[in-house]
Amino acid sequence: MTSTLPAVTTPKVPAQRTPVPKTGSTPRTTPLPSRLRTSRADLILCGVLLVVVMTVQGWNIADYPALSDDEGTYLAQAWSVQQGNGLAHYTYWYDHPPLGWIQIALLTWIPSLISPESMTVGSMRIVMLLVSAISAVLVYVVARRLWLPRWAAGLAMLLFGLSPLSVVLQREIFLDNIAVMWTLVAFCLAASPSRHLWHHFGAGIAAAAAVLTKETMIFVLPAVMITMWRHSHRDTRKFALTGAITACVLIGMSYPLFALLKGELFPGGGHVSLWDGLEYQLTRPGSGFILDQGSGSYGVLQSWLYYDRVLPLGGLAGALLLLVTWRWSVTARALAGPAFTVAILALVALRPTGYLPAMYVIQALPFLALVLAGGAASVAHGVLRRWRSTDEREFVTRARYAVAALLVAASAAYVVPRWYDGDRTAVTADANAPYRAASKWLATEVDHPEDTRVLVDDALWLDLVHAGYEPGLGVIWFYKADLDPAVTKTMPGGWRDIDYVVASPTVRRDAADLPNVKQAMRHSTPVATFGKGPDRIEIRQVRGGSTASTASTTGTADTADEATTGGDR
Repeated sequence: MTSTLPAVTTPKVPAQRTPVPKTGSTPRTTPLPSRLRTSRADLILCGVLLVVVMTVQGWNIADYPALSDDEGTYLAQAWSVQQGNGLAHYTYWYDHPPLGWIQIALLTWIPSLISPESMTVGSMRIVMLLVSAISAVLVYVVARRLWLPRWAAGLAMLLFGLSPLSVVLQREIFLDNIAVMWTLVAFCLAASPSRHLWHHFGAGIAAAAAVLTKETMIFVLPAVMITMWRHSHRDTRKFALTGAITACVLIGMSYPLFALLKGELFPGGGHVSLWDGLEYQLTRPGSGFILDQGSGSYGVLQSWLYYDRVLPLGGLAGALLLLVTWRWSVTARALAGPAFTVAILALVALRPTGYLPAMYVIQALPFLALVLAGGAASVAHGVLRRWRSTDEREFVTRARYAVAALLVAASAAYVVPRWYDGDRTAVTADANAPYRAASKWLATEVDHPEDTRVLVDDALWLDLVHAGYEPGLGVIWFYKADLDPAVTKTMPGGWRDIDYVVASPTVRRDAADLPNVKQAMRHSTPVATFGKGPDRIEIRQVRGGSTASTASTTGTADTADEATTGGDR
């Protein structure tokens, strides 16, 4: 009798499928060589776009836009750090944390060693290209880490780098540009696909560096935390947020600790204080409601929209779209951090009693670009998803490319002419010829500059230091002639101790609130004028001034042939 064994049936094993990451989660990391191979397209696209952006931003960078007093102040403070003279070229009064111009001092250190006379605003603008390049690449990286498709990440990079508003403001030596770079580093680490705890600690450190570079970046910190919450692992989320917040707070506390150790945390006799600086920032006269046509804030808004309407208005619309569709849009949830950043900065700008500086919009530029590109990606995804539900695959594929081409052509037809005019002005106009001419005149036409006192805005301060004027007391930042006791005590005769006033637009605008400057202007006559109209620069010799030198008056006629007003402001 033979027995047969029952047939053994092998159970079917279902084919394993690669899990699709849920919204807010990230895939596992891959080895570095494999990652480089898979990201080759990103590297090529980002590199090509970076060359385009840097070419536009760097061309004619020294001549446009016009030099500003703020640029000169930050560069002069960086020069003071390099020279070992302290944190500022005058009394440091805690107007901003010093980390910003310490970084500028590091960026300009080697150029100043090679060519000390090049340590001027126009020449040193070139170092801002490095900051802009890093920020542009970070915009692309953040976009990809927030799950935007490659084309949308490239669009965000172009929006950020080529908008005429970006080109003008990112060229200037502003603390905001450096603070934005650190903020993007914080977002990049917060959205890291590796989700290592040290990445989140690093995000907190970068956020602290952003705030210590420009204190107003503190408004963006909640959005960084939102991004970290969405991209951190559920099991380690509490540790990640705790570590990031702790790192940010501990490093941020170094600023008040510095003031405490110097005995300058609170007001007292004979010294400045951090408390007074904060009180000034919080109680300074506001510029009015941004939508009130008679307010200073409205004028600032119009100056932004003069250069570009696409990025500010389109970015706001993109942020609104993402916030409204947050519950059912994957793209909206992925871009929650940038969208909240735009919303927070917009609400701060809408304060009816706050002060709105012209460079405030710099803090929003990368996030406006991200949400505008994200809004475009969200719309494209919504339309194509509806089409994919049909069975006519071939028709859908052709129609998809046709509609994409139509949308790109329509957008280009609207944006390119407007951006072309603004960027063409940036790469061709010379707005700083009057400044160069005034600097040359003061260097060559004034006898004994080492014994001469000149009131000047900070845009020209370092030029005159290189020309032989005594730093601080010979060439005087015009505000300090009234506001810094260390300067006023050396001027017992008040305005009579001043020899020349370089009446730039900034000096003429603010002289009304500065008694010594106002009187020096009133008791002076122009000996040289460069440029025409409101942008002209007058060199005015004070009647009865203390100088014993006699200046040449060969430049008394308006030298319009030698200097142009420049720009189309």
